[in-house]
Amino acid sequence: MWTDAPIRAVGLVGYGEVGRILAEDLRAQGVAAVLAFDIKNDTALRDHATRHGVELAASHAELAAGADLVISAVTASQAVPVAQACAPGLRDGAWFLDFNSASPGAKIKAGAIVHGAGGRYVEGAVMTSVPPHRIRVPLLLGGPHATELAPTLAALGFKPSVASPTLGVASATKMCRSVMIKGLEAMVIESFTAARAHGVEDAVIASLYETFPGMDWEKLGAYFFQRVIQHGRRRAEEVREVAETVREAGLPPWSAQGTADRQAWVADLADAGVFGAKDAPGFARSEDWRAEADRVLAAVNAKEPS
Repeated sequence: MWTDAPIRAVGLVGYGEVGRILAEDLRAQGVAAVLAFDIKNDTALRDHATRHGVELAASHAELAAGADLVISAVTASQAVPVAQACAPGLRDGAWFLDFNSASPGAKIKAGAIVHGAGGRYVEGAVMTSVPPHRIRVPLLLGGPHATELAPTLAALGFKPSVASPTLGVASATKMCRSVMIKGLEAMVIESFTAARAHGVEDAVIASLYETFPGMDWEKLGAYFFQRVIQHGRRRAEEVREVAETVREAGLPPWSAQGTADRQAWVADLADAGVFGAKDAPGFARSEDWRAEADRVLAAVNAKEPS
């Protein structure tokens, strides 16, 4: 019989931006032990772990064996593989919170793996960007154990709400929202950059203000460029899962697939150094989206005609 003892050790699979924020906040909440595992075991990762008292595990299974609660926060395509890799080490009755932006079908597969290993799987759909909210980011929970886990997560500092006892409902909510949100990012980058090339950006933005007066298009432009330049690769993976969600509904994912392609295209430019060095303090921090659009246009125009 499972017992709901206090969470004394939390294991974080994925120690990127989200994992590090969670580690900092969990330690600040007084969690006795925070463990982490990331395949990218670089100097910056190790330094952050040392500063915040986070123990680095050598493998997924080792992390799972030492945790009462495992939180998977990796790239979308790795949601199921991470569940598979953690399963051999899971304690009987251990919690597994899947933070990943994956399709309902992927969450159902991951849940079956964790339940088969004796763990308790809960899907978590993160409903907005993590950095401004940190651990208090709105989090939709789903699955047969969601209601049990919610109070524990709240005590740890999270802001959970239960969407459904059925796996996939929370993720479907997140994914269908992302058709719009991530699509808007891609459309703004495409529209504003093309408008800049044609010299009509001021007229386009003025028209948008008239049509949608409640939206600050200048600030949105800067924010969307920043986020996609910084995280376009991860976002592209997420939107491919969004496209899979649309397919699972029986629809061709034309909009979602185009969004994934645009996000990946910007990520390719970032990897090529178009926006400067990724480790530089000012990388993707321009308050004016025009500076980033000009870099895109310079890169495109520098290419030889095909």
